Amino acid sequence: MNTHTKLNFAASDAYTAQLINDVERLPADTALKLGRRGFLKLGAGAGAGLVLAFALPSGRAEAAEGNPRLINAFVRITPENRVIVYSKGPEIGQGIKTAFGLIIAEELDADWKTVEVDQAQVNSKLYGYQGAGGSTSIPRAWDQLRQAGAGAKAMLVAAAAKEWNVPAGEIVAQDSMLTHKASGKSGTYGQFASAASKMPVPEPASLKLKKTSEYRLLGKRHTGVDNHKVVTGQPLFGIDVQMPGMVYATYTKCPAVGGKVTSFNEADIRKMPGVIDVFALEGTGLPVEVMPGVAIVANSTWNAFKAKDALKVTWDESQASKDSLTAADAKAKEIARTFPAKTDANVGNVDAAFAKAPHVVEAYYDYAFVSHTPLEPMNTTAHWHDGILEMWVPTQQANRGQTMVAEMVGLPEDNVVVHQTRCGGGFGRRLMNDYMMEAAAIAQKVRAPVKLQWKREDDFAHDFFRPGGYHQLKGAVDSGGKLDAWQEHFITFTADGSKEVSGGNYSANLPHTTLAPNVRRATSMMPLMTPTGPWRGPRDNAQVFVNQSFMHELALASNRDFVQFLLDVVARDVPELRVPDGPNINFNKDRAAGVIKLCAEKAGWGRKRPKGTGLGLAWAFSYGGHIAEAVELSVDDKKHITVHKIIVVADVGPVVNMSSAENQAEGGAIDGLSTAMGLDIGVENGRVQQANFNSYPVLRIRSAPLVEAHFIQSDFRPTGLGEPAVPPLAGALGNAIFDASGVRVRTMPLKRLGYTI
Repeated sequence: MNTHTKLNFAASDAYTAQLINDVERLPADTALKLGRRGFLKLGAGAGAGLVLAFALPSGRAEAAEGNPRLINAFVRITPENRVIVYSKGPEIGQGIKTAFGLIIAEELDADWKTVEVDQAQVNSKLYGYQGAGGSTSIPRAWDQLRQAGAGAKAMLVAAAAKEWNVPAGEIVAQDSMLTHKASGKSGTYGQFASAASKMPVPEPASLKLKKTSEYRLLGKRHTGVDNHKVVTGQPLFGIDVQMPGMVYATYTKCPAVGGKVTSFNEADIRKMPGVIDVFALEGTGLPVEVMPGVAIVANSTWNAFKAKDALKVTWDESQASKDSLTAADAKAKEIARTFPAKTDANVGNVDAAFAKAPHVVEAYYDYAFVSHTPLEPMNTTAHWHDGILEMWVPTQQANRGQTMVAEMVGLPEDNVVVHQTRCGGGFGRRLMNDYMMEAAAIAQKVRAPVKLQWKREDDFAHDFFRPGGYHQLKGAVDSGGKLDAWQEHFITFTADGSKEVSGGNYSANLPHTTLAPNVRRATSMMPLMTPTGPWRGPRDNAQVFVNQSFMHELALASNRDFVQFLLDVVARDVPELRVPDGPNINFNKDRAAGVIKLCAEKAGWGRKRPKGTGLGLAWAFSYGGHIAEAVELSVDDKKHITVHKIIVVADVGPVVNMSSAENQAEGGAIDGLSTAMGLDIGVENGRVQQANFNSYPVLRIRSAPLVEAHFIQSDFRPTGLGEPAVPPLAGALGNAIFDASGVRVRTMPLKRLGYTI
């Protein structure tokens, strides 16, 4: 731990450093003891107050994977009655830093106005898993954080009961105060913090957790704990890191993945203003680590960028990607003509159902590759000193990055110290730590604090893209107007010939939305070298568009009301198709029906609308959440779309922070609209064709519609909301266009069909 480095942003205080040092000195098997005991008291020295390191097994999600890792949470209460919560998860704009604080404060009965939430250090021995992705932050940590708050409160109450000589059950804890009504005695948490640290540690099973009806903080609107700092431009993000003696770096890789450096104009670059060094790196040859390239180190970001613009590299592209997505589009249509002999699912008798069905519909759908494009380009600051590599990184997977860096540079993992900065967006891009690996490799040669900063063009050229896909569908409706058969040929990509590329496999959530007695699915794959990865609402973000649009086609073919048609489908009992998904929660047909019905009600389903105006609806079971969305729009003769309103209805269990939940619902819907309308990544000869936002038209504020969010706050375990609000939008949009114009859209983005917004 480097305690002398002074940063101008969110530097970790000495107290946190001491806590980590305390844990580092514990025996190697202490983590398992933490899990069995529940709590471990740390750092309760003179004047420290009450400090709890709280550890429990990480829950069913990881237990199911056979992973014994622990999730840890910290609570600190000072004698001055300050309650400090250390948020272990990365804040990428989803509001988790505020949510984690609220969950603990609720069970602790702390005064939220005086609670402070700080970013925890990255340390798997202390905190266990510290990643974010798949909308799992809340469900993974829900029990642990609640019990952390309740455990701290129980120890405070025990301390007060002992001092006042009264039964603990008669003491009321509220707003960071303890009160015994009968004796008239009261005191702050801070007054009892030191005594509480000496109380026996409660067993987790003994803790009484609040019912939903007892919440005083959760479910209400709370501003984000960092909002003021963000809007006033205070340095929180990785791009903000400044250190004495810092130098600045860029890294240039072959525009076609797999290319290697043959030569470059080294002498010219060394002569440029501010350039300190320039060198080639062979790298590890893996896109998720370090690909071959040329590093430029300068005395400012500006000078590094100017030198990068002047860099001329001769690439050996003999083993580089020759991918062409135009060719892939054509090939997919050929492949779609023949249904594979090998199936992924085969329930009932699809052929017999088609033969007797009064209504059979066939359709071909496709969707494009898209980029993550977070506002903050990739960056990392790295510093070799005193036998350690210290790093400041905006990442979604700090633990994984720490391990990868340690293995690459040959250091013990304890000697790679990672500081988690706030992320300027992620959407899945920061699940990969390639930029972190590059910074580590460059820092090995620099021996000074070095900030690697990507340009926007680098972000586009070297993203891990949401893969495009193709679906040949055939469906049948029986004489009663119910879905009877569903056949789907999914055409995707493979990097190794044996499995789908990352983010390109068929969604395990979709079977819950196609509950027919006769189902047949199969997959075909085409080769691809272009890197891909999860993008907000992986797989669902595109495949729900296909699913819900074709479902709408089938409902219309049978002359059924679409909402009723969907309700019939989710009520079906087809056990072979129900696939448990999400860390702590499974599909529930009543919750599905609930969001569909409420969405239809809020949207005014069935109300007559003016000519040229349409209403579309779609729903999804995505990452544990049940969510439905409706789009009301108008379309003119020139295919210009005006979206009047979007309705979002979600059941993700009890909402932690209503303000954040509304933001996620609104942001997800707008992200879905933006992607459906105009976002399209092209690749030719292995090269990404889009380089900046001028050729990648993210939705502008002038086109942003009104979004109305509603929540069914059920008593089920909470799930995340960062992913589920995206997938239903495109299907609802397409169905609304058909309702308004009678034209069916089966391609995404819609700009390919001439639509504008």
